Amino acid sequence: MGNGNTRVRGIAARAGGWSARHRWAAVGIWVLFVVLAMGLGSAAGRVDVKDSDQLKGETHTAAKIIEDAGIDEPASETVLVQARTAGVTSTDAEFRSAVTAVVRAVEGTGKATDVTSPYDTRTISKDGRSALVQFDMRGDADTAGERVEPVLKAVEGVQKAHGSLRIEEIGGASMMKTFDDAFGDDFQKAELSAVPVALGILLIAFGALVAALLPVALAVTAIMATMGLMGVVSHVMPMSDTANSVMLLVGLAVGVDYCLFYLRREREEREAGRDAQTALRIAAATSGRAIVVSGVTVCVAMAGMLFTGLAEFEAMGLASLMVVAVAMVGSVTVLPALLSLLGERVERGRLPFLKRRRATRDSRFWTAVLKGVLAKPLVCVVVAAGALLAIAAPAVGMKTQNLTLDQEFGNSLPIVGTYNRVNDAFPGGSEPAEVIVKAKDINAPEVKSALADFRERAVSSGASRGPVEIKLHNAQNIAFVYVPLVGGSDLDKAGASLEKLRDEVRPATLGKVDGVQAPISGQVAGSHDFNDQLAGAVVPVFAFVVVFAFLLMLLSFRSLTIAITSIVLNLLSVGAAYGILVAVFQHGWGASLVGAEGVGAIITWLPLFLFVILFGLSMDYHVFVVSRIREARLRGRTTNDAIRHGVVTTAGVVTSAAVIMVAVFAIFGTLSMQSMKQMGVGLAAAVLIDATIIRGVLLPAVMALLGERNWYLPKWLHRLPDLTHDESPEAVAPAVRDDEGERLGV
Repeated sequence: MGNGNTRVRGIAARAGGWSARHRWAAVGIWVLFVVLAMGLGSAAGRVDVKDSDQLKGETHTAAKIIEDAGIDEPASETVLVQARTAGVTSTDAEFRSAVTAVVRAVEGTGKATDVTSPYDTRTISKDGRSALVQFDMRGDADTAGERVEPVLKAVEGVQKAHGSLRIEEIGGASMMKTFDDAFGDDFQKAELSAVPVALGILLIAFGALVAALLPVALAVTAIMATMGLMGVVSHVMPMSDTANSVMLLVGLAVGVDYCLFYLRREREEREAGRDAQTALRIAAATSGRAIVVSGVTVCVAMAGMLFTGLAEFEAMGLASLMVVAVAMVGSVTVLPALLSLLGERVERGRLPFLKRRRATRDSRFWTAVLKGVLAKPLVCVVVAAGALLAIAAPAVGMKTQNLTLDQEFGNSLPIVGTYNRVNDAFPGGSEPAEVIVKAKDINAPEVKSALADFRERAVSSGASRGPVEIKLHNAQNIAFVYVPLVGGSDLDKAGASLEKLRDEVRPATLGKVDGVQAPISGQVAGSHDFNDQLAGAVVPVFAFVVVFAFLLMLLSFRSLTIAITSIVLNLLSVGAAYGILVAVFQHGWGASLVGAEGVGAIITWLPLFLFVILFGLSMDYHVFVVSRIREARLRGRTTNDAIRHGVVTTAGVVTSAAVIMVAVFAIFGTLSMQSMKQMGVGLAAAVLIDATIIRGVLLPAVMALLGERNWYLPKWLHRLPDLTHDESPEAVAPAVRDDEGERLGV
């Protein structure tokens, strides 16, 4: 049909139309916004989440006491001196000589303070074969890893002189340096490689350099603007490096996707004979509207993280929400302006070895798949849903915990072996529980007596095998009590020991002294408190995301059926991702195929994080595909024909978008840390399932079974706001009415 003017309705259509008419103004405003956001962010600086705000519960209370007292905890280090063979003990002359040499070597570096001998602190194992020389690094604990190298070299020197003994260093500073040396560039490499990977896939998808650069440029500028905004917003809600990495991932994914959807639709309309102005108007009214619906849905999903009460999650949620909002606004404003400016030049820089692909060309593969799906929809629903439920089944036994050092890195680092040897000889000694005791007078007789009782009962109760160390800060009236927990690196057993300390030992000792606070922190306590906080947040976060996503689908498509099926299919996709995670990383099934290990657990924060991210991102494809199906139905096609048209015509863009997402997420699956592998594999697997089984098989099969019931809206919901969009001017068929008599108009 013609290229004439048509009434437009909806914010995306109006924004796109204005931008196309005021091209240079739209581009200038976008550039000014990005530059201004970056400038303001740079001037404001970024405020990061404080340690005291990372967690709730006792861990938070302990960190707050330390922070308010102005105590800077140093980075503590330990040197393990251990006999390599049976028969050699700490009483032997050579052993004593080695301990003395370690103490002198460490002190001689000038980088350490409070160096203690195991003969003074009684840090000698029960079998007498192992002893610990302990000390603190001078200076700021956060930068101790940069200053620990001379100490490590000094300890290595002692090791060379005493070859019959094992002499190894471990601690906060040495681990920090080891990780930075081994994996410090991992994140940076992953983040930097994500953009070239996306660009390469887009080059193949479009076959032209300019068309491929547009989505990447939009995503990168959206990320740059958001980084600036994060600096400003961080003064109200602190941010973090983790939030920055998540923001980059999400920003690249949605920025490229949104631009891809818009650009493909504009090219499709041009190939169908539209003039440039009409093609842009149709793209704005259709794909632009799908972008807005998808973007708002993703923002709502990301906002779910704000209900966790965990500062790190809140930072990730807000950062992700902002980058999605910025990318969405850029897609419906500056992108139409750029397309209007470029015109046919968007095809410049064609790759000679790639033929030009028509945007209107149907996918032969998905055409064949759809033929089978629509012929036997019930069989396809049963088989596909059954397969996904089977994949999701392992998730029923999901176990979450903060990964220990050996779980996180396996045997890839020598320091992991040291960590295990220290824990074997001194269970819990490498990561003891820390009791932060605050009193009006820490030296008062009743307080000293309670501290002594606590030390004695911690061992007699079976929670610890000792030694329990007490460090006083007289000026602040605070005592630090370090309690090695029975269970060591086994977090389940160590958690039981922690419960004994909190529920039995503390009430019977320190709890009897008026005015004394004694919160218990440390890695085991932090993991315990984090799990408790997260468990309490699961229901409100799930409810918030699901309810608001349902309402958005209901308003955007004015169909109760579409809203319900959207939620069910997304939940099925997330469930399958959970099942894959548990099978691979908890049980170790096929772990070697992704370069991972079965570590017996999923990192605590990942399930909720995956739910929020996947539920949001999967709406990209869902909204885009269902919008095209609805559009075809409103043009007068039968439901089955509309389904075939909607899925087949969007297959190319959905496939390209999915391949980009899978590739970017898979990059994070190649990182050395198991937690990052879990995140990368989980996200990549879920997107792959979502773009193939869910959108290519289950969605069309379910819609084919439902038929006209897809567009059902009860009469009592007819008064809902109409957020549907203007369709292509090709829509000349009379309006279709559903069984309840509602007009399915535009």
